[in-house]
Amino acid sequence: MAMEGYRGFLGLLVSALLVGFLSVIFVLIWVLHFREGLGWDGGALEFNWHPVLAVTGFVFIQGIAIIVYRLPWTWKCSKFLMKSIHAGLNAVAAILAIISVVAVFDYHNVRKIPHMYSLHSWVGLTVLILYIQQLVVGFFIFLLPWAPPSLRAIVMPIHVYSGLLLFGTVIATVLMGVTEKLFFVLKNPSYHSFPPEGVFTNTLGLLILVFGALIFWIVTRPQWKRPREPGSVPLQLNGGNADGMEGAIAISSAHNMDAADAELSSEGAARKRTLGLVDTGQRSTM
Repeated sequence: MAMEGYRGFLGLLVSALLVGFLSVIFVLIWVLHFREGLGWDGGALEFNWHPVLAVTGFVFIQGIAIIVYRLPWTWKCSKFLMKSIHAGLNAVAAILAIISVVAVFDYHNVRKIPHMYSLHSWVGLTVLILYIQQLVVGFFIFLLPWAPPSLRAIVMPIHVYSGLLLFGTVIATVLMGVTEKLFFVLKNPSYHSFPPEGVFTNTLGLLILVFGALIFWIVTRPQWKRPREPGSVPLQLNGGNADGMEGAIAISSAHNMDAADAELSSEGAARKRTLGLVDTGQRSTM
């Protein structure tokens, strides 16, 4: 099945991949060139893992996981395979995000710095917990075959909305963290005097923002949604379609009653009603 607006999709996809990859390169240059590198000794070098892993996993890999269903080259693949890839990418993103948070807590413990005092830390830890919860719920309801279709229909719109909300919140949290770090470390020259590190890192923030905007645009275009699998009909709940970013939750049409069976059933019901009327008339004349 051909994708509508394929050239536009391809251009946006290439742009998103390029901008996302540049974001990862920029954050590596930031910590390796301006912040003295990486390490795991409880010092500043260990803290530098925090922005690297957050941008790589929580931003770039999560963004790819969101749009993986939109890739037209995967539409011939089984839905289970695509669910597994989607879940696997999100799991990698969660693991990298957890390691990045561990690096921060370890750094604060060594330097005797209080934990969780900034808005960045509040929002960041909250979104990480909700992200892991989203991953676990999605695994048990959508990946494993245990959940009934009715439950999937209820959870699907919540899963889609919360996934996009968390991705947008992650981007906002990363931008807060970058700005907070620059205020802490840029003293001479100060941040407000436009030092090279400040300008470079502000550019990193713009790249992250553009990457998020491209991912949001790709995933919200209905003409680029993965088509339904042949021989299936969308499951509807209370008259509403349960289709989401992941695609329609389908049930087999083989369970539908054919026309001949329906006609026989209606004839049988009519005969029962006729017999009932005759029986009622006989009783009334007795």
